[in-house]
Amino acid sequence: MLRMHGGWMGWSAMRLSEDLRRVLRRSETGTVTVQGILEAVGEKSFGLLLVVLSLPSALPVPAPGYSVPFGIILFLLGIQMAAGRSAPRLPRRLGRIELSNRAAAAMETAGTRFLAKLEFLIRPRLHWIGSRAGRAAMSGLVLFMALLMCVPIPGTNTIPAIAVFLIGIGLAEEDGVFAVLAVGAAAAAALVYIAAFYFLAIFFHEYGWDAVNQFLSIVKAFVRSLLGGESMEDALPEEF
Repeated sequence: MLRMHGGWMGWSAMRLSEDLRRVLRRSETGTVTVQGILEAVGEKSFGLLLVVLSLPSALPVPAPGYSVPFGIILFLLGIQMAAGRSAPRLPRRLGRIELSNRAAAAMETAGTRFLAKLEFLIRPRLHWIGSRAGRAAMSGLVLFMALLMCVPIPGTNTIPAIAVFLIGIGLAEEDGVFAVLAVGAAAAAALVYIAAFYFLAIFFHEYGWDAVNQFLSIVKAFVRSLLGGESMEDALPEEF
């Protein structure tokens, strides 16, 4: 089936935003599980799965707590992509992970709105993304970005999630341009983590093993300054 958006002609039986809405639709039990998502992705398999599982971190979705477990799942998917599997599989324990109704609704709303605005840009091109070499390259990026998403440094997992999100779009719609954009996002993510580790190293040098507590104190002070109107100087502990 052909579809026309903003003058571009793309080949797809269903818009990506509609695919996302279908995948996140609650089952008869009123819940959305990772296994349910896995079974619903259909022919777009890995690509659509990457889009869904990167959503909570890639977009401003109020769904805290999913970054690390979804990062682990994305890492396993990256291994399967690298191994050349045509369809993803997950251990039962990970498949039983449930999304809260609030998280699923937020992901559906934010994701479908964003993709609906983006779809006029999406079309099959730069078909190397579907080749064995292209999929191998994308699987390597997914593995790297998934590892970064699991690193517990506040505020740093958005960019690697965006990279995975772009890879998912590229694979689902056979659009190599989004894969190129994902490479740029992955490079930016690497720079962010290098900077984060550099500053953490400075904290360790300055404060020793108390560096983590000091770092978290600064993060909390920053959040309080945003929410309570305090200046950073007032919100920081006295030792600063």
